[in-house]
Amino acid sequence: MCRLMGYVASENTTFSALAGSTFSEFQSLAAKHRDGWGVAVTPSHGDAQVILDPGTALDNQKFAEVTTSLNSDAALLHLRWATLGLKVDETNTHPFTHGEYSFIHNGSINPPQSLEPLIAEDFKEHFVGDTDSERYFYVLLTSIRQHGLESGVIEAVRTIRSSLQYSSVNAMLLTPHKFIVITEFNAAKIPSDEGPEYYDLYYRRDDRGVLVASSGWSQDGWVHLPNHRMLVVDRSTQEVEIFEI
Repeated sequence: MCRLMGYVASENTTFSALAGSTFSEFQSLAAKHRDGWGVAVTPSHGDAQVILDPGTALDNQKFAEVTTSLNSDAALLHLRWATLGLKVDETNTHPFTHGEYSFIHNGSINPPQSLEPLIAEDFKEHFVGDTDSERYFYVLLTSIRQHGLESGVIEAVRTIRSSLQYSSVNAMLLTPHKFIVITEFNAAKIPSDEGPEYYDLYYRRDDRGVLVASSGWSQDGWVHLPNHRMLVVDRSTQEVEIFEI
């Protein structure tokens, strides 16, 4: 289980600047989601770039430096809470990247190997860890190759929902031109020590851009993204579209 944050902005900015004074509250979620953190940026031209740390984001100087000084017009941030007995190391730390795509996930798909029949053979040689999340990423890329970006994401999520066991496939996918947010979770599998809003995602759009994040910190005035939805943000205009999955 994890916490997610991502943004698309009208000009280069940082996570702390765009999120504002309550960003420290998001960082404090690493008290529980303490099994690694990472940041990815995808430029409009070229491959995704990623910074990974398998340690906690709490009181972490590297985290502070990255989130206050790494300027970009689009980025993803992930706080990991390891599940399914998967090891805590850099190979299992989000974001995952492939070429121009970067990806983060909150939830579990059990067992991770159940995803592999949905992945093109040539993608399997790129696995670096043993998480369900990385395999889910390659399921999406396989489906995108077959159906195009938005349709491919919807098709992949529907296939997982209909055929596999999962708690949540909430995710964020960043490409050079689009920012995609998936909200798809099983309310019956919310962690027993968390409230009913645990898997909820919210977004905020203003003249600076679009910021999307998991629950658990101050998000007054943000818009709730309902379950079974895909939010798509155009990076060039920051226009938002929402589709039912």
